[in-house]
Amino acid sequence: MTRTETLDKDYSYPYCNDVSKYEIIFKIGQGTFGEVFKAKSSNTSTSPGKTVALKKILMDNEQEGFPITALREIKILQLLRHENIVTLHEICRSKAQAMRKFKPSIFLVFEFCEHDLAGLLRNQEVKFTSAEKKRIAHQLFNGLHYIHKNKILHRDMKTANILITKGGILKLADFGLARAFSFRDRVKYTNRVVTLWYRPPELLLGEREYGPEVDMWGAGCIVAELWTGTPLMQGSTEQEQLKLICNFCGSITPEVWPGVTKLDLYRNMQLPENKTRKLKERLRHFARDHHALDLLDKLFILDPSKRANSEDALDHDFFWTDPMPAENLNETLSKLRSSNFDMFSGRNNNRRYNSHVSGASNISHSKVF
Repeated sequence: MTRTETLDKDYSYPYCNDVSKYEIIFKIGQGTFGEVFKAKSSNTSTSPGKTVALKKILMDNEQEGFPITALREIKILQLLRHENIVTLHEICRSKAQAMRKFKPSIFLVFEFCEHDLAGLLRNQEVKFTSAEKKRIAHQLFNGLHYIHKNKILHRDMKTANILITKGGILKLADFGLARAFSFRDRVKYTNRVVTLWYRPPELLLGEREYGPEVDMWGAGCIVAELWTGTPLMQGSTEQEQLKLICNFCGSITPEVWPGVTKLDLYRNMQLPENKTRKLKERLRHFARDHHALDLLDKLFILDPSKRANSEDALDHDFFWTDPMPAENLNETLSKLRSSNFDMFSGRNNNRRYNSHVSGASNISHSKVF
C-alpha cells in the first residue's frame, strides 16, 4: 500500500488552439467553476475516440480577465501527479468570434471517470462489501496524504468530488477551492469554503488560520457515508449544522477544545450545552466494525489540533485487520447496468440533496483566498 510520490515540478501541459478536436457527448453537471461535459476526441485527432471530461471555465466578469481561482486550480493540477488525483491532460480554447466580439472559452481536459461516489452511494444497485469500503477509504486517505505532504489543501471534500473509474480507481477531483499552505506559518484564509454538510466546526465558528485538518473532517464525513449511504449531518444553516455536530460529537466547550473561545463566532452562535458524545453509539447501527468506528471517532474530533491526519488514518488498525482492503472494486462495479455508467448517476432527483452537495453552499468563488 504505497502512499505518496513527490511532485513533478517539470511537468507542463500541451496547449491546443481549438477545442473542436473533441466532440461533446452530453453535459455531466456543474462544477465549482464551470460546466462539465463528457466528450471524445475526433477521428482527426492524434488519439481518435478517446473519452475525456471537458470542464468549461465560467467567466463571471470577463472585464476582470481570467478567474484567479481557475488559475490556481490549473497551477495546482500542473503539480499534482498521483494515481488518486484526477489527471489534467491539457488546456484548450474555443475559437474567438471576432465579428461578434466573443472571447474564446477555456476548457480543461481531464481524464474521464465513469462515476462519482455520491452517485454510486445513491444507486440502489450498489452494495459495497466491507473490503471494498476499505479499498475506497484507503485510496481517499492515500490521495489526501499526497496533497497534504505537498502542502495543498483541497477545501471542498465531499462525495460529489470523489470520482471513481470503471476500473475502481478513486480520484480526488475539483480543485477549484484548493490552496497551497505552509506547515510552519499559518496564513489567514477565508472560512467560507467546504460544502456545508462537510464543513468542520472550526470553519463554522470563524477560524481563518487552518490546515489539512479541515480536509480530514470532510474525509470523515465521506467515510461515514460509505455506511450510512447519505450525508451524516444535513444542516440547512450554519447554526443548524453546528447543532447537529454537537448532537453527534458532544458540546463544544473549552474543556474539550482549548482555545475555542478565541474564535470569532464562538460567543455569537447558540451552541447546544450538556451534550455528550454519541458518535460511536449512533454509527454503530450502520457500521458494526469497531475499528471503523474508532477511525471515524478520531476523524470527528472537535479540536482540530487533535484530529487524525492522513498518515494516522492510513496507519489505523481499520486497514490492517480482516477483511483487508479489496484489491479492486470489480465485484460491485461489474454488476452495474451499462446505463448507469456515468459520473452523476442517481443524483438528479433530490433537489435538497443537490443544492447542498453539488454546490459549495453559496461560496463566492471569484474572491476566495
